[in-house]
Amino acid sequence: MPNSWIKTYADNLIHYRWWIIFLSIGISVLLAMGAKNLIFTTDYQVFFSEENPELKAFDALQNTYNKQDNILIALSPENGDIFTQDNLAAIEWLTKQAWQIPYSNRVDSITNFQYTYAEDDELIVEDLVYKAENLTPQQLQKIRQVALTEPQLKNFLINPQGSVTGINIINQFSQLSQQEIPESIEFTRNLVTEFKQKYPQFEVHLSGITMLNNAFTEASVHDMTNLIPIMYLFIFILLLWLLKSLTSLIGIVLVIGFSIAAAMGLAGWFHIGLTPPSASAPTIIMTLAVADSVHFLISMLALMKRGHSKHEAIAESLRINIGPIFLTSITTAIGFLAMNSSDAPPFHDMGNITAIGVMFALLFSITFLPAWVSVLPVRVARNLDPDHQDKMSKLAAWVIKKQRTLFWSSSLFLVFMIAMIPRIEINDNFVAYFDKSIDFRTDSDYVIENLTGINMLFYSIDSGQAQGINQPEYLHSLANFQQWLYQQPEVVHVQSLSDILKRLNKNLHGDDPTYYQIPQERELAAQYLLLYEMSLPYGLDLNNQINIDKSATKVTVTLTDLSTSEMLDFNQRSEQWLKDNIYRDNQDIAILGTSTGLMFSHITMRNIASMLEGSVVALVLISILLLFALRSIKLGVLSLVPNLTPAIAALGIWALTYGVLGMAASIVFAISIGIVVDDTVHFLSKYLRAKRENGLNTAEAISYAFSTVGQAIWVTTVVLVIGFALLSQSAFLVNQQVGILMAITISAALVLDFLFLPTLLLKFDKDDTNKPLTTALNETGKEL
Repeated sequence: MPNSWIKTYADNLIHYRWWIIFLSIGISVLLAMGAKNLIFTTDYQVFFSEENPELKAFDALQNTYNKQDNILIALSPENGDIFTQDNLAAIEWLTKQAWQIPYSNRVDSITNFQYTYAEDDELIVEDLVYKAENLTPQQLQKIRQVALTEPQLKNFLINPQGSVTGINIINQFSQLSQQEIPESIEFTRNLVTEFKQKYPQFEVHLSGITMLNNAFTEASVHDMTNLIPIMYLFIFILLLWLLKSLTSLIGIVLVIGFSIAAAMGLAGWFHIGLTPPSASAPTIIMTLAVADSVHFLISMLALMKRGHSKHEAIAESLRINIGPIFLTSITTAIGFLAMNSSDAPPFHDMGNITAIGVMFALLFSITFLPAWVSVLPVRVARNLDPDHQDKMSKLAAWVIKKQRTLFWSSSLFLVFMIAMIPRIEINDNFVAYFDKSIDFRTDSDYVIENLTGINMLFYSIDSGQAQGINQPEYLHSLANFQQWLYQQPEVVHVQSLSDILKRLNKNLHGDDPTYYQIPQERELAAQYLLLYEMSLPYGLDLNNQINIDKSATKVTVTLTDLSTSEMLDFNQRSEQWLKDNIYRDNQDIAILGTSTGLMFSHITMRNIASMLEGSVVALVLISILLLFALRSIKLGVLSLVPNLTPAIAALGIWALTYGVLGMAASIVFAISIGIVVDDTVHFLSKYLRAKRENGLNTAEAISYAFSTVGQAIWVTTVVLVIGFALLSQSAFLVNQQVGILMAITISAALVLDFLFLPTLLLKFDKDDTNKPLTTALNETGKEL
């Protein structure tokens, strides 16, 4: 951008400053009005695109059988014995009340378990527990025996010790309103409160997929009400201390506020639902908006310290910063827009909202902020120039003196970090997405440790023909699959039709234990099943296990607390067993295990691949921009080193410390490229200005860059690091990992830009000018 044009722009900006201030306020308010349309999306399925194959398989399963959204109420009495009159009466009461939970269409517990037995030639089907307060010790003992040996209950609704039980409520949400899940959750929690008042001897924990849905909202609200205010306070105090100018601080606050209001308002106008990733956008926008403002303000304050008038300082600061600010904003936006390659829509939203916010931050930092400081009195911070300029000049001299040592030590360090990256284990666990400040996490951990697993897998086993599930061959295959599943160390419980048929066969042979086996005739199995179904009460039928034409049944496998790789490995083994043993003669049938946990496992791995492609595209676009902006192929290529290596260093450090990375791995590289470019661009722009406008040699130009932009770089780095480090305190694991990784990445970028980039320039951008370094150090103080 020609300097004359910038000077004209600066003069007009100062002349029309009041118009610009009011116009900025008006635009922000107008756009912010869209925020009224923002809503929290309380459905985990928003993490999956409509074309996601695992989501399609899961929806197909739910359409064939029933919805899998559930609330699991875990109950543990203080005496450690479920099978007493008082405790069973309490469970019986809560089971009946649970039918009143909005959108519930099935409630299962040990008390309403449909117990079957023979009475003469008649099959009796009834609740396992009825009017518990009247039960005799003998009856209680019988109930204990049945509950602790029944395959349908043990390790699912009762633990082997009989000390913890569960009530499982299946929810049928229409998904036409975002209020359905909160309404169901609120009613359940009120019911639990009433239950604990009525039966104070129980400890109660709530888990299940419906609670998982709600946990996403709770994590977002937790961050917005706790994390963000603390972050704002820290950063504003830090800026006031660094800038020592209240007017400048207020200007930055307003730029941040306008940028966030405009971005979130536009998100509201486009009816983008808020999720934990997209709800973190204001935090990221705030952090990035500070960077643009700080570069402008530090240059302006330094110029005023040297004797320039305020208006002269504003014009000159715009002249030397507007190009780099514009370029860094574009590159940052490109990095965040690369998140559109993710397979998870919430990351699209996060990237798009942040990119919009970054561009508004650019707009307001080169329009509103200069107009603002031109109107209000600005006091120059004391000792801003002498101390920091001297320190930066000394650092430049040390780097130039130690260039060989720094170059090789930095190179070896980066090679070591690259070697460490393969040690990172890519794993996710949707329960561990939340820290222990979220009830879902602590309650789910309790359920996993004391009752049953949270991870499930569902398999629809097709017989190939209507009424085919009654064939003895099919039922034997089902039983064999169940037996194989129980041999796997990851399996906690298996729900299969074969257990029901075995029990019915025993019942209708005088409860003779030797007949606890699959019926040997198809007609016999069909009769047993028909008789049983006709005896079941409303809401407890077998539609959750059998499809309409009785050609297929669903096998539900409850698993221990598995990681991403473990879940994928188990499902692969299960699908292979089915292909080898049940469908060996029909390889065309698609065998797909499905569940919420499996969907999250797949999307973690798929996201990494898709985001890698997006990151490459972003890197290419940013590199092209830098080549044009720097007008030098050599410097454009050199700039890639400090832009790529910070993320490599961060991943290497992560491998040596945490070692395990989840969905955050898929987005950090893309957004880090866009952010760490900022320091490189500002440093190289000052370096080139020194060489092209002042005729300085390489060493002198490096010293000039340090003294003119060094302070702004480390100030913005500190702000960015604190911003992302505070994001690591999020209640949502993905945000935590993004925060930590970005804080490490940005810190590494500062070190590499100060210690490695100058050595690269000295090594690969040599010139014939050999002006002494002392001359360069003297000249750098003449012009910012």
